[in-house]
Amino acid sequence: MDVFPCFLSAVFVVRNQSADIEKILSEAAAVIASIVSDYELIVVDNASDDDSISVLKRLTGENGLANLQVYALTKEVDADTASWVGLEHALGDFVAVIDPLADDIRFIPEMLDQAVSGADVVFANNAQKPAQSLAYRGANAVFHSLYSRFNGVHLAKEAPQYRILSKQVINFILRHPQPAMTYRHLPATGGFAQAYLNYSTAPQASRPKRLGESIDRSMRLLVSTTRAPMRLVTSLSLFGAMANLLYCVYVLAVGVLKTDVAPGWISVSLQQSGMFFLISLVLLVLGEYILNMASLSNEGPPYHVAQEFTSAHMTRLEKLNIEEVVSDSDETNTPKPQTIERVS
Repeated sequence: MDVFPCFLSAVFVVRNQSADIEKILSEAAAVIASIVSDYELIVVDNASDDDSISVLKRLTGENGLANLQVYALTKEVDADTASWVGLEHALGDFVAVIDPLADDIRFIPEMLDQAVSGADVVFANNAQKPAQSLAYRGANAVFHSLYSRFNGVHLAKEAPQYRILSKQVINFILRHPQPAMTYRHLPATGGFAQAYLNYSTAPQASRPKRLGESIDRSMRLLVSTTRAPMRLVTSLSLFGAMANLLYCVYVLAVGVLKTDVAPGWISVSLQQSGMFFLISLVLLVLGEYILNMASLSNEGPPYHVAQEFTSAHMTRLEKLNIEEVVSDSDETNTPKPQTIERVS
């Protein structure tokens, strides 16, 4: 197998996986170490309430894994935000984002080959998906249909979670005011060279995704990444104005051509009910925008790292040849100047 002359960072988001995390990281280290000149494993613990932190601390000890960095969050966040925690701390030339329960780490060599060959973004789509409830699948289909219509990108097919990003792409996302929110779609819509790969591997068992949280995330993603909802507001407003104008013409025509019309009750009732319906729709969309703006201004940072610890062995540091040269000084008590020469 070819060895790529690059530094690869691999980001894993885990939660309550204390029983499997050592096996997952050991397999990842074995695969990655054999194909790159240097690497780091970045684990983002998404507020686990089991003994995952204890296991990860042991794995970063003297007898643990090399090149392992752990970031433990104080509260659970969505998968995209947790992934971004690892991405913005990554040092590699390329960064792989891996869901250990759904993605096959053994597919990394094929993805990295595309990245080294010139692709800034490499997406890998697993044909086999984890089982989810019928309600979740239905809501997921509706969201992706709307998002594809508004933004021209089907996130599940054209921007799956399993990906490798170049440092250039990560720097581009960092310039966005909401990188944790837009990390999911910007690599697919930013005009970078892309590669799409497909594979088929049975995913491991995973906990069902919560429908309420997914709907909330979907609404925020739609509102923050497209102007279509606000365009709907203006369209409804224009339609309401035109409808009122046409209704006025209709009332005038009835008044001129008819003589046996009941005095105004039906017309006023229809007008009020129709306009209240339109106003309700406008208020609904405006409410979503107000909620999104309030969350951006009041919630503060989307995550907080409670603990951070690093492997006792970091191969990229051990490769440095550091030599200390201490110069002679006179017999006074003047501190001796030190010169440190670093040779890579």
